[in-house]
Amino acid sequence: MFDLKIKKGVKGRRQTFKILKKGLHPKDQTIWFHCASLGEYEQGLPVFESIRTTYPSHKTVLTFFSPSGYEIRKNAPIADLVTYLPLDTKRNATRFLDIVNPEFTVFVKYDIWPNFLNEIKRRQGRAILISALFRKNQSYFKWYGNHLQKALQAFEHIFVQNESSKELLENISIVHVTVSGDTRYDRVSNQLLQHNDLAFISEFKDDSLCIVIGSSWPEDEAILMSYINKQASKHLKFIIAPHNINNIQIDNITNKLNVKNVLFSEKANKVLSDYSVFIIDTIGLLSKIYNYADIAYVGGAMGTTGLHNILEPAVFGVPIIIGKNYNKFPEAKAMIENGGVISVNNSVSLEHQLDELIKSSEKRIQLGTINKNFIQKNKGAVNQIVNYIRI
Repeated sequence: MFDLKIKKGVKGRRQTFKILKKGLHPKDQTIWFHCASLGEYEQGLPVFESIRTTYPSHKTVLTFFSPSGYEIRKNAPIADLVTYLPLDTKRNATRFLDIVNPEFTVFVKYDIWPNFLNEIKRRQGRAILISALFRKNQSYFKWYGNHLQKALQAFEHIFVQNESSKELLENISIVHVTVSGDTRYDRVSNQLLQHNDLAFISEFKDDSLCIVIGSSWPEDEAILMSYINKQASKHLKFIIAPHNINNIQIDNITNKLNVKNVLFSEKANKVLSDYSVFIIDTIGLLSKIYNYADIAYVGGAMGTTGLHNILEPAVFGVPIIIGKNYNKFPEAKAMIENGGVISVNNSVSLEHQLDELIKSSEKRIQLGTINKNFIQKNKGAVNQIVNYIRI
């Protein structure tokens, strides 16, 4: 009743079967893609695009669990139909699969729905899991995890990100596993093929050194604001793209700034080069904005909400700073070991690292090059997955 996000999901799921019945004919050949939310969608997108190109006569159904994914991608051109996935009951699974009847199903990363998967297997359907990542403390590998293990066994093949995930699966007798890596490397590499110019960002930056703060949370902003207030100037500019763009979050940021700042929503008729801080109170621009970064700070790891995508700035050859809670993110651990990503744990260490990067163009280039090379080295997951699929 009181959580708007949950309420959207409940309301949206009431429409799922109506949307499917209206959009599908019993004779349609279909492929089903499922993602938990927006992050998994972006992870799976290069695979979806390749499958769509390879099988143009098939209709594609894209489902989401989370309202944040569905609301942003409900008109995604990659699919003929986009809906919420109904809750995981035997009745819903039977009804859903009776209508969709997919020839092939692709789940992304970790959103495992036992009733749906077991029903696919009962019908001798084909399903794969891609970009999967497992840790030994997950329920799959506990004494009480038999139900979830059975769901994993319903996949005819699982493509995992690393060797440790493969070993964990083999320990529970799941052997149809390939270490393909993370499809996000392919996804972000494709960003370089896009048009990444944004005239208003060019106007704001105006040949200054620019620090882009992407997907920030209050815990990130708490250690950043004093530095911004002390350092922001005509020669050093900051772009802040907070994760949440509601009025409360935006007001929390603007109220803490004592330097000249402007919101994206208020940029019309403003001379953007006159401002030191640009706050992006809209979505969908960050991956292009990183193209203008000399240094990037990626949020989520200073608190416990989860580190956001550090591969997006890395592909542009940008040095990256993150918070301290990154242990669940293998790409962060690897990139820190490589030397292109720096972890900080408080405002003092943040200021020190920013000062070093601002002072030394050589260091910025060195770290940025390490990150760009890391992305190139880890591409190729999409080809492995798509080469496996034969419908």
